Parts: sequence; structure tokens; C-alpha cells
Amino acid sequence: MRRTLNLLLLLALVPSLLSLLPRIRAERPGPVVLVMDGKALEDEARARGEDLVAAFRRYQAQGVRGVALYENTVRDWVDKGALLLRRGRELREEGLPARPGWFYLKGEGWLLKALKTAYELPVHEVGGYLGFPLDPSFLPALYDPALARALKAAGAYLVFRPLNHPQRVLQEGIIPQEADAVVFAGTEALGFPHRLEEARGLIHVPVAWIEGTPQEGFGAFRTLGVLRLFSLKAEWQLSLKPKEAADKFVLAARERGHQLLYLRPYPYEEDTQAFLARLREGLSASRIPLGTPEVRTFTPSPLRHLAWLGVLAGLGLLALGLSAYGPLVAGLLLLFALGYAGSQGGALLAALVFPALGFLGERNGVWMWLRSLGYALAGAVFLSALGSTPEAVLGLTPFKGVSLTLLVPPLLVLYGLLPREFKEALTRLFNHPLRLGEVGLGAIGLALLALALLRRGNDAPVVPEWELKLRALLQEAMVRPRFKEVFGHAVFLLALLLPWPRWVQNALLVVAAVGMASILNTFSHFHTPLLISFFRVVNGAAFGLALGAVGVMLGRRLWRWWWG
Repeated sequence: MRRTLNLLLLLALVPSLLSLLPRIRAERPGPVVLVMDGKALEDEARARGEDLVAAFRRYQAQGVRGVALYENTVRDWVDKGALLLRRGRELREEGLPARPGWFYLKGEGWLLKALKTAYELPVHEVGGYLGFPLDPSFLPALYDPALARALKAAGAYLVFRPLNHPQRVLQEGIIPQEADAVVFAGTEALGFPHRLEEARGLIHVPVAWIEGTPQEGFGAFRTLGVLRLFSLKAEWQLSLKPKEAADKFVLAARERGHQLLYLRPYPYEEDTQAFLARLREGLSASRIPLGTPEVRTFTPSPLRHLAWLGVLAGLGLLALGLSAYGPLVAGLLLLFALGYAGSQGGALLAALVFPALGFLGERNGVWMWLRSLGYALAGAVFLSALGSTPEAVLGLTPFKGVSLTLLVPPLLVLYGLLPREFKEALTRLFNHPLRLGEVGLGAIGLALLALALLRRGNDAPVVPEWELKLRALLQEAMVRPRFKEVFGHAVFLLALLLPWPRWVQNALLVVAAVGMASILNTFSHFHTPLLISFFRVVNGAAFGLALGAVGVMLGRRLWRWWWG
């Protein structure tokens, strides 16, 4: 039965691998465009006594091609001198029949004409003033058309950032014809929540998805084409050295497929120049060209559905490999994955099952490690085949169950290590007299397991400073492996090749299972290009094998010294 299931698994691998080709072709890095934040650029231009176009030309020579223009508010126009805002009672004091409590605008004719129909508000015209019943200071009020034309003539890639507001009228002209892309300002897409379809009809260019900044209603604009945008919050960028910040942008373009790199200048010109120089250097070294970004999309191959054959074969192997109630556990996992993850159920099932399969067979040294790695990679293929949709690859539809991919496989391994007569084993364990050494080893094992599960990226409080520096160093030299995988592989070899008591070996294998589970967790981040995930896993296995080999040699010497 096992041979038949393994044969089905191998047969399913071929079409599953072929189904990944459309995604791989769509994930080629570049071209990218460097886009400067319009507000930051405008502030810098004012401080230097120049206009925005002149500031852009200055950065254009340093590789910056894009400018992101926020939609003006009425207050912005007032600050620029294009509008005058007065209260109704002031106008009444001057003899005009203005309405008390209203607010009145006067200024450039084209702007007043546009604002007259821009909002779902009653208006009152008197003496050249346009009145509104409430303070319009923070209502969205279009862009400066002359500025847009001047920037376009200078060769700028223009990104427009419209504001959503419940009282604005969605009409032609909200997105200028000069636009190359749209990035919604704030946390809502234009037209959210009730007029998304109407807003979509006004946009004629791709929209950009901001990494780490979900925007309500964004999904309605997917059919326009989606570009991926990376930026750093202004306060975070200022906390980084220019070269450190530049490396993060290079990493985003190289390893996460971002196409719009959204920049802000530093307070000092020297820092900004160093930042841009490092950024261009890093992109060039990564062979990522500067240019006009293109919408990446692909049609998932129908061959992907054959990955279900491999997933079900893996589920059958799990049912046979568990010491007790294997079919019941497998059935519950199947029902849970389908009920919890829905259309992603097959991908989730692959992530939960395959990291554990290699631990359920014979303990034959390094061959057990190779078997476990092979099953994990096969599961990664099935996971990627079933989960790789355009929405998932763009990051619009996150994988449901990412945390479970690190938690469930070690629990399955732990359950599988229990003897068939587990009641007697639990009784013996309960009656076992504890020794101080055993308590110490158990505490270390639990601490390692908790550390692996709690560490969630660079922002986790348990990530030490030395590790962050090591990550940055590795990222410059290669596709950085995940430390969970490196230590998981190393612990795997230590568990198998040193003469531990059985219970210690079992505990180490459970820790090693976290490393194998991390392989599937790596591939579950669909917004990371597939080949980047693959090389991350390969590097993790290579580093882990080397670290484990060194650990085994040192462990054997220590063992001989301790026991004479």
C-alpha cells in the first residue's frame, strides 16, 4: 500500500511542476521605477527655493523617474493662494447676502467651477464666492493640471493618489489623463464602500498594492491590473542609515517582486545621495533594470488540479504511518483543511501533512533526513500548484493558515512517535522518576520549540540584534535562508547521529520537525517569487547540513571525553 501511495505521489509531481511554469514566467524581476513622494519632494523644493518640477529634474539625474502626487484638499489650495476661504458672517458684515454658518471660497475660476459639482452638498453663489454648508477645508479638490502637464513633459512617471470621501461626487477628471498608475491615499480605495464600481470606471491605468497597508475595497480594482509597491514609513526610514534603507528596497525588488519603489528624501542631501546611489548599485548588481513596470498576471494551468492526487496520497501515507487512529486523524485533517481554508484547503493540507511524513518511517540516519526533505519538497510543489493564483501571488489573498503550518506538523510528529500502546507508555512516563539532567534537557527543548514558533519576522521582540545583522549580511551575499530551517536541519542530524536516550532523540526530532515545517511555510508566502523560495530552502538545507555535521563531530568528542 505504501509503495502504491508513493508511486501516485511521484506521478502527481510531474504535472504539478509543469503547472508552475506560468507563475515562474510571470515572476521575473523588474523593471522597477523609483517614485518620489510628492509631498516630501514639495517640502524639500520649498526649502531650496525651487519648484517641484526643478526638484524632480534634480533627482531624475539620480535614477528617480516617478513622482507621486497626492490629491489636493481645499486647504492645500488655500495655502497655495489659489483659493480664499471666508466665513459667511464675515461676508454679511461686508454687505453680501451670505448665509450665516456657511463657508465661502473665492479664487481661480476653473477650480471654483470644478468644485461646484465636486460634492454632494448644496452650494450658494454670491458676489463671486462659492458657499458650502460645512467647512470644506479637508474635502478632496483635484490636482494642479498645469503641474501634472509640466511633470509629464519632463519625463515623469506620474502616480496619482486620490482621496476617498463620502461626500465627493465621482466624475470624470478625478484621475488625470497624465496618470501612469494610481495609489489610493489612506486606508480606503476610491469609492469605498458603496461606489466601488463607479470609481473603477473612472480609472484607466493600473493600481498599486502597498505592501503591509491593506486598503478597504481594493479588490474591486483587480481587473485594472495590479502593480506591487514597497515603501518604508517616514519615521522608520529616518531610523535607518541610508545604506540600510536602500538594501531593504533592493531586497523588496529582488526577493518579493515589487515594481514601484516609493521613496522619500532624507533631511540631509548627502544622505539622500548615498541612499539613491546604494539603491541603484544594488538593483544593478541584482540585474533588475529601471524602467516602466508592467502588470504581471498569468492564467493558472489546469494541470494544477492533479496536485490533489499527490496531496491525498500524502494523506494516505500519514494515515498508515501514525501509530494509532491514523485514518481518523487523516480524515479530521482533511475536513478541517476544507472547512477552514475553503478553496485553499488542498494547499493547507499539503503544508500540514508533508513535513511530518519523513519522520514516520525507519530511523536510518542521514537517509531519514533525506527522506524527510524529499517529502517536504514534494509537499511544497503541491502547495504551490494548488495555491498559486494571481491574487495570491500579488499578495491580495493571503494564505489562510500560515501559523498552522508551523504548529501542526510538529504535533503530528510528536503523536506519531508515541508507541501503539500509548496508554502504557503514558503511564510509564507519569511514573518515571525525574532527574535534574532530564529536566534541564526538556526545558532547553521546550525553549527552542517556543522560540521557533514565536519568532515572526524582523519585528518580533525575541529576534536578537546580532541575528538581524547576520540576516542583513546574508541578504547581501545570497538568498538568505530561514534560520528555523538551518537549525531544524542541524538538530535533525544531531538527533540521528549521536547516541541519545530514546526520549531525548524523540524530543530533538520534534524540534527538527519545525525546520521541515518551515519549508512549507516558506512556500506558503505566495507573494515571494517561487524560485526565491526554492533557493532559500536549498541554502537552508546546505547551511543546516554543514552546521549539523560540525555539531555531530563536536558532540562525539564531547561524548567520549565525558564518558571516558
